[in-house]
Amino acid sequence: MTTSPSRPPSGDAARPEPVVRTAAGAVRGRYEGGLAVFRGIPFAEPPVGEARFAAPRPVRGWDGVREAYAFGPPPPQDAALQGRAVVDSLPTGDDWLTVNVWTPEPGPAARRPVMVWIYGGSFRLGHSGSPGYDARRIARDGDVVVVTLNYRLGMEGFAHIEGAPANRGLLDQVAALEWVRDNIAAFGGDPGQVTVFGESAGAGSIAALLAMPRAAGLFRRAIAQSVPGTYFSDALARDLGAALAAEVGLRPTVADLSAVDPRKLTAAGETLGPKMPRSVDRWGEAAPTLTPYAPVVDGEVLPTTPWQALAEGSARDVELVTGHNREEFRLFIALGGRLGQITAEQADRALHMYAPGPGGADAYRAAFPDASPGELYERVQTDWVFAMPTLKLAEAHLAGGGRAHLYELTWPAPGLDGALGACHGLDIPLLFGTFEADLGMLMFAGAQPGEDAKALSSRFRAAWTAFARTGDPGWPAYDTERRLVQVLDTEPRVEPCPEEASRRLWADYEFRPLPLL
Repeated sequence: MTTSPSRPPSGDAARPEPVVRTAAGAVRGRYEGGLAVFRGIPFAEPPVGEARFAAPRPVRGWDGVREAYAFGPPPPQDAALQGRAVVDSLPTGDDWLTVNVWTPEPGPAARRPVMVWIYGGSFRLGHSGSPGYDARRIARDGDVVVVTLNYRLGMEGFAHIEGAPANRGLLDQVAALEWVRDNIAAFGGDPGQVTVFGESAGAGSIAALLAMPRAAGLFRRAIAQSVPGTYFSDALARDLGAALAAEVGLRPTVADLSAVDPRKLTAAGETLGPKMPRSVDRWGEAAPTLTPYAPVVDGEVLPTTPWQALAEGSARDVELVTGHNREEFRLFIALGGRLGQITAEQADRALHMYAPGPGGADAYRAAFPDASPGELYERVQTDWVFAMPTLKLAEAHLAGGGRAHLYELTWPAPGLDGALGACHGLDIPLLFGTFEADLGMLMFAGAQPGEDAKALSSRFRAAWTAFARTGDPGWPAYDTERRLVQVLDTEPRVEPCPEEASRRLWADYEFRPLPLL
């Protein structure tokens, strides 16, 4: 009987596991697909016990080599939007504040551009370990170092709580960026060439970071995908904080709320959200969003709105790419099972709630004379929530002496027989190439992506990583004369602002903190 000689391992298996020394201690990752990948590295102490509701605290060091094989546990999640079964299936633990790194090769000699991803999720759900945020294609295709991070959400990160700093989730992001500044060179990244990128609440976070003195100097470039216009005034945040605490029978204080398990405290937002539309006369435009969390313009952590701060030059040295998807709000209509069911009365209410200025509803009807009630309902909410805040962020940056590149995604998702259009979130599976995970499952309905989707996906990554490397995504900067926008579709093109009708309607509107009425 003969036996075959054993073969030596090849590829990733033949390489010793990568070990990198951070300021807190050494971490060991793995080689995967030619990349060194490190998961679950703490950048701050777990925000529990005495650290509950406090600003993030520096992580204590450790001896030996810490295994960085698995993502850290997600922060406590709101189950209202994703289902209790999904939330209950997530890993548990208190070490929420962690980062993950994908790098072509560790070591201080490489000095590659660094891209730091900030996830979205209405400031109430999301985590960096989500399969939809697998960053290997971005790191590999663009030859860049990619970092993803967790930050506190919901009650833990954004609710107004007496005795706690505002915007704790944003402070977590700052702490993660400080970790990048102090440690990323050892992973092969250039701490002087950091680009933050994020979508939806992640883009709203980036807009806030551009306005925050504490974030100054921590990144050189920013990509904000679908910037939401919803920032709370201090008065509104205080009132919502009291209402949230009342949902669990407590006062909105650190002393009261610290006694509740963080994973049980999510019930406050889960039960208050559906009740919010009943309080339009109290919470105004915030009420129909069903989301009691947002960055708070508190005058300290976030001194002003991003639009005001950028117009005053707060981030004039930061290069910006920003844009939105053409049919953003259609996702929320579809998730509510209301596609094709919007009535004229519902459209009229939306127009009177969100259209800007006196006579705004009539102005919308005049600007879109052939639009159906469903189209008007979608259009005005797409404009209010994402499209116009995004456009005005670019314009504010220009006014403050900065440079911005604008895009619009118009390629329709194939899911639901194309009924979703270029809806909110479609840019995520396209950018990451994660067509079979999370939103990709809905957008692509489990089908294999066609050649047009693959080409557009590659184009996204090429533009984003080129911008991270050079400051040029491959199309002209936006200005208020030509107003050139990169349209991302099967055949990409550069053209004057595709949403000119909406831009004119919103020309004199100022995005201010949402008030308490």
